[in-house]
Amino acid sequence: MSDNRAVVAGVGMIPFAKAGRSDPFDAMGAEAARRALADAGIDYTAVQRAYVGYIYGDSTGGQKALYKLGQSGIPIMNVNNNCSSGSSALLLAREAVECGLADVVLAVGFEQMEPGVEGRWPERPHPLEDFAKVVIGKYGMPESVPGAALFYGAAGNEYVEEFGIDPTVFAHISVKARRHAANNPNAVFRDPLTIEEVLASRQIYGPITKFQCCPPTSGAAAAVVVSREYATRHGLRGDVVIAGQAMTTDYTNTFEGDMRKLVGYDLTASAAKAVYEQSGIGPEDVRVAEVHDCFTVHEFLIYEGLGLTPKGTAEKFVLDGENTYGGQVVINPSGGLIARGHPIGATGLAQCAELVWQLRGQAAGRQVDGVTTALQHNMGMGSACVVTMYQKVDG
Repeated sequence: MSDNRAVVAGVGMIPFAKAGRSDPFDAMGAEAARRALADAGIDYTAVQRAYVGYIYGDSTGGQKALYKLGQSGIPIMNVNNNCSSGSSALLLAREAVECGLADVVLAVGFEQMEPGVEGRWPERPHPLEDFAKVVIGKYGMPESVPGAALFYGAAGNEYVEEFGIDPTVFAHISVKARRHAANNPNAVFRDPLTIEEVLASRQIYGPITKFQCCPPTSGAAAAVVVSREYATRHGLRGDVVIAGQAMTTDYTNTFEGDMRKLVGYDLTASAAKAVYEQSGIGPEDVRVAEVHDCFTVHEFLIYEGLGLTPKGTAEKFVLDGENTYGGQVVINPSGGLIARGHPIGATGLAQCAELVWQLRGQAAGRQVDGVTTALQHNMGMGSACVVTMYQKVDG
């Protein structure tokens, strides 16, 4: 009987850089792809199709990048799904393998960002205008507050109000992120921060300060996805499989006025539930996870959305150190978006790379002991939330 489970046979990424200080997108994307292929032990000529995620760039950017590896005539599909573009490309690669469309699929994500990047085409309807109407209708539009920070800052305020927590708890997540990133040579920010430094940084909105926000970043990452049967037949590593994966988009109640739902709480919970059911692995079994910490508030909410801790208990989860080494689950050993950086199209595949390295025992100073399962959460407003469960199996 054939085994078409999707295997992540190779991963690769380049060191992330501050916005405006990187190579061009095509050079970054090509290099990340080369590294993933080399890691898998596969030549580009074996790739049968590719999915490429990015959001800032012209159409067919994927072709521009991958043509540096060869022009083999394969289908190359470009994916634009806001911050979950990279994991959306990974999901499509997995589906192609599991559906038997291809044995070898390449997923690539890249972003060449500039400081202060804003949306284009102001004369057109903005995809997030319905989201903006909800938050502005409830809180107004404070001057000099970036739109995304308004969403997440308002969500943080509402959590604080409901559960009566100390809002300084969010700052602990930034401190953790920097501490983890210190062991990641691909991370942008590796210097430590104290709670006092995080809280003293410029206030952005609500409980969010500057050091609680992810930075505009450039970079690229990639993964080679093959069927387990193909891996066995060609002597490739087949020990990391995608045991479950789901994407969710918005529900009607997203727009009913709860800011936590507006930034994806229900999407996260729904996708996680589907993945736990698919994989037979529950949140209590997860010891390492990469989650979408675009702001500290979001990571905090994700803990509960993923079921890692019961609703209303995330403050205790953080203060007890359950989100780091020695605790229940190591969240973002890479440093996450806040410290590793957030090159939007690359983020989902950078998360994938980190978790594959963890499962293989190749994460060096970031290694979590005894990892056999790993959970990924990648969220793009507008919206698309992708949750993925990886599992280590006999290779």
